[in-house]
Amino acid sequence: MALEMTGEFQLSAPREAVWEKLNDSGVLKACIPGCEELEKLADGGFRASARMKVGPVSARFKGRVSLSDLNPPQSYRITGEGEGGVAGFAKGSALVTLTEAGGGTQLRYTVEAQIGGKLAQLGQRLISGTVKKLADEFFTKFASAVES
Repeated sequence: MALEMTGEFQLSAPREAVWEKLNDSGVLKACIPGCEELEKLADGGFRASARMKVGPVSARFKGRVSLSDLNPPQSYRITGEGEGGVAGFAKGSALVTLTEAGGGTQLRYTVEAQIGGKLAQLGQRLISGTVKKLADEFFTKFASAVES
């Protein structure tokens, strides 16, 4: 099952400060819903684990997060993939774009995700709602991390 969504947030911080936080593993770990581990690897990627609940299915996903298409301080792509055992797999990427706006920074994102296994059997509406909720939770936490 594949899905796509977009969103945007207005942040009061300058673009360079937002870019710095987007590349800080401590900030990312604190903002990723359910994240238990986010460890930087020598190749610039991250080893990650997160506990997720989608409807009746709970799973601990272990996988990898990487940053690509780096264009500081304007944009990058963050890509993750994880295995959740019997629950299935999830992989996705988000193109994140930063523009100076209103004395701060406009953050826009486009998320593409693919889900398989038991999770995919839950139905498009439940999965879409959960992905939107997780994205909103990440960017809400990120906004407060940037502005604190």
